[in-house]
Amino acid sequence: MEYNHIPREPLGFFPTPLVELKRLSQALGGPKIYMKRDDNTGLALGGNKTRKLEFILGDALAKGADTIITAGAIQSNHCRQTAAAAASLGLECHLVLGGGEPEQANGNLLLDKLFGCHIHWAGNHRKGEDIPRIVEQLTNQGKNVYVVPYGGSSELGALAFVEAFKELESQRQSMGISLTHIVFASSSGGTQAGLMLGNKIFNSPYQIVGINIDKSETDQVAFDQYTLALANSTAKLIKTDYKFTASDLFLNSDYVGEGYGVVGALENEAISLTAQTEGILVDPVYTGRAMGGLIDMIRRGKIKKTDSVLFWHTGGAPALFAYANDLDLAKKAVSQKFDSLQQEI
Repeated sequence: MEYNHIPREPLGFFPTPLVELKRLSQALGGPKIYMKRDDNTGLALGGNKTRKLEFILGDALAKGADTIITAGAIQSNHCRQTAAAAASLGLECHLVLGGGEPEQANGNLLLDKLFGCHIHWAGNHRKGEDIPRIVEQLTNQGKNVYVVPYGGSSELGALAFVEAFKELESQRQSMGISLTHIVFASSSGGTQAGLMLGNKIFNSPYQIVGINIDKSETDQVAFDQYTLALANSTAKLIKTDYKFTASDLFLNSDYVGEGYGVVGALENEAISLTAQTEGILVDPVYTGRAMGGLIDMIRRGKIKKTDSVLFWHTGGAPALFAYANDLDLAKKAVSQKFDSLQQEI
């Protein structure tokens, strides 16, 4: 495993906490549930993209970049952390955001503007389809532009989660914790590819379960194939012989609902239940959907009461404010369901 030579720029607070969610586990009747708190990475209210950006922006600086550009949805956590990282490093930042400019900035978009980045509105093109055109314009202005991949999901982004897996193993061993599953929101592939590779390198027995939160493809390739290819190319980057096939990929697409960013009963219950049992916030788009998936898998017996599960919290809480109306729609129903759970325990 060779990557000490790869540039890395410190941006976050690590290691992030590893905690047990005893009250949530009790409310669900088991199993043991732990959480890796990457919502506490420190950069711009936290999130897993901080890990990826340490390697990606390390590469950008090594290549002499003075301007970075990336893309995402209007409430992109990746864009918010990229804008903050750029501000901290003195880099000009351009964000290509899906949709059109709202009358009032809220959630992640408000933070993007506070960090002083340049925003380009792209309509239906939320995955960076317009980036080449903007890069050409910026290059013609004499700027040295570095493209940060969608979601930070490249070999460098995935490598960050090999490092994250190493961090988890150190914490787990010191705390005497055993695990059967690692569950998380899977959106652009880098986190899952890195955790899959880390699992192989450390010869761990965990099932790495990504909860798919988006129906669309990545780079015009089916998401499962994209993630496998990224795991293999990251393994090659660090000169290991590991090869991944479809049998190595656990990607659960049962919870995409009405699509990306559409909040339903699953996300509403997961947000409220996690908040009301543990005082922890998950977001409407990513971690709320993934937590909802975990809760459902427990209830259906796909994860057994005797298992020991780690939920990797990838951040995203700022988006809660932008989805206030969607959360209010189900507030009464969720509260009633939680009250019945309280009575049972």
